[in-house]
Amino acid sequence: MKFNEHIRVIADFPKEGISYKDITTLLKNGDVYRAAVNEMVEKIKPWKPEVIVGPEARGFLLGAPVAYALGIGFVPVRKPGKLPARTISETYALEYGSDTLEVHADAIHSGERIVVVDDLLATGGTMAATANLMRKIGADVVGMGFLIELTFLKGREKLVDYPVFSLVEYEK
Repeated sequence: MKFNEHIRVIADFPKEGISYKDITTLLKNGDVYRAAVNEMVEKIKPWKPEVIVGPEARGFLLGAPVAYALGIGFVPVRKPGKLPARTISETYALEYGSDTLEVHADAIHSGERIVVVDDLLATGGTMAATANLMRKIGADVVGMGFLIELTFLKGREKLVDYPVFSLVEYEK
């Protein structure tokens, strides 16, 4: 299926010069959403993950149904202050400033095979931070899957230690 035909592109959003890839148009079409999840499942299955990890918030929209389809657990990675139990955090640099991600300290057992699933691979900063966070708690990151990849931002260059796939690539 050509998933890009179901993704709305909005010029100059959220600011001039940005070409925003809006997945809400894909998500609202049940057949297309199901097809995207199923394709991700087929690509992830050979990696034999024990847990799917999804970063806030759109990683939940794809990661949870992928985990469900595989019959395995899902672990959310959140912004600070959103998780009620003891957490482990990872702070990472942004273009202007920094951000932090957290996961429950007991969410992953040492050595568990995890795959990170998200909607978009852009610069790779959030994904690299998520992988670092997973390694801190002892996970074995066996791959990463994305609905969309903005290839011109070269995010894969930060993820060379992991197998990575995307269903749709945009070159600009």
